Amino acid sequence: MSARKKVILTGDRPTGPLHVGHYIGSLKNRVELQDTCDQFVMIADVQALTDNYEHPEKVRENILQVAMDYMAVGIDPTKSTILIQSLIPALFELTVYYLNLVTWNRLKHNPTVKQEIVQKGYGESVPAGFMVYPVSQAADITAFKADLVPVGEDQIPMIEQTNEVVRNFNRIYKSEVLVECQAYVPKMARLPGTDGKAKMSKSLGNCIYLSDSPDDVAKKIKGMYTDPGHLRVEDPGKVEGNPVFTYLDAFDPDKEGLEAMKAHYTRGGLGDSIVKKRLLEVLQAFLEPVRKKREELAKDPAQVMQIIQKGTQRAREVAHQTLMDVRKAMRLDY
Repeated sequence: MSARKKVILTGDRPTGPLHVGHYIGSLKNRVELQDTCDQFVMIADVQALTDNYEHPEKVRENILQVAMDYMAVGIDPTKSTILIQSLIPALFELTVYYLNLVTWNRLKHNPTVKQEIVQKGYGESVPAGFMVYPVSQAADITAFKADLVPVGEDQIPMIEQTNEVVRNFNRIYKSEVLVECQAYVPKMARLPGTDGKAKMSKSLGNCIYLSDSPDDVAKKIKGMYTDPGHLRVEDPGKVEGNPVFTYLDAFDPDKEGLEAMKAHYTRGGLGDSIVKKRLLEVLQAFLEPVRKKREELAKDPAQVMQIIQKGTQRAREVAHQTLMDVRKAMRLDY
């Protein structure tokens, strides 16, 4: 018997358009993996509501934006299943069952949850929905029996927690219904913000979006943080930790030319404006076909929604079957 085709579960929260950091961190891998794996790409609107519950319109408005970004970079809906999380009822029933397999103390000490509570400034006012979202994420992953889940290193505790749920379920109910998954961490998991901050983030306003106009991209690159010690052209500059070079590492196809540029910058005699000019050329070349494809998709939003609904229907059927298997293992198949 041939091995089961690997299943990928990945996705994004629809809280705004996607940026070039998303492309390097996950979208590029999704485009490559869709040819060899059964890939489910989730628009995680319910997870987005854990910290946007007072602004559901923000989530709704960005469903189509995220879907268009997916397809514009090359995620093919005939190869990958694009779905909306809230339209898969089985996910929420699975979440309820899994909540009994996780202690509140374990959730409180999940490193990813602890870090995000601090980042969002919740203090003691943490919504219960936010605290249990690792369990919801476990439902998302196991519903499709995913083997691989592309994540950044900061999300690895979520994968570990999912596998704890899987092991607890299979042990308690003496079954092999659920499948453990593996974190798939890209070589370059994230890009820094244009302001030099460690993470490109919509909330920090330091992103270059896939949908940005050429003028917007030029303006953002012109204002990018570089090496603060590189005050004059003749000064030696630092490549390490310099966002402009980090972006060039990610996008410049001329690796030999890039290494020569790095050496020149390091020994001095190369101005930041020249390096930024090269980055602008490289990013515009990458974004132009993405931008054109996105503009085509935007002309017919009804067709984009139809594609999402078709994917969601397929995902609903797969998740429902997993739910039936889970109910049977739990003796709830009345």
